[in-house]
Amino acid sequence: MEQQVKNFWQDHSDQYLEMALSAEKRQKLHQADGHGTRTGDCGDTIEIFLIVKDGTIVEASFDCQGCLNTVACANTIVHMIEGKPLEEGWQITPETVIEYLGTLPSHEHHCAELAVGALYLALADARQTRDHSWKKLYR
Repeated sequence: MEQQVKNFWQDHSDQYLEMALSAEKRQKLHQADGHGTRTGDCGDTIEIFLIVKDGTIVEASFDCQGCLNTVACANTIVHMIEGKPLEEGWQITPETVIEYLGTLPSHEHHCAELAVGALYLALADARQTRDHSWKKLYR
């Protein structure tokens, strides 16, 4: 068992470990301008929350039910988009997340796809909120 734990710490990049273990951005934002939820075939669920001011994502967070790989991918998404223009979020792909993490196991790449899917839903929802601001009152 000790060897397995030792390998975990040695087998992963600093970015992966930070994103998998940090809980700083793991929260539900109430009255978010954008919200997206995706559940994968594996049963993991990711929620992405966005607060947008003047076309810029000023705050982003996530919540998820899943493995460390799912947490790492969701956290990476949030860190990549916060402070960026809303439209720039569409440029994030699963490959962007996988590359950033560096050591996401290949059989877990579906976690990056799940996180990006939740992001795209949140971005689309934020666009809807921007175009129909009255909808935010009913969340």
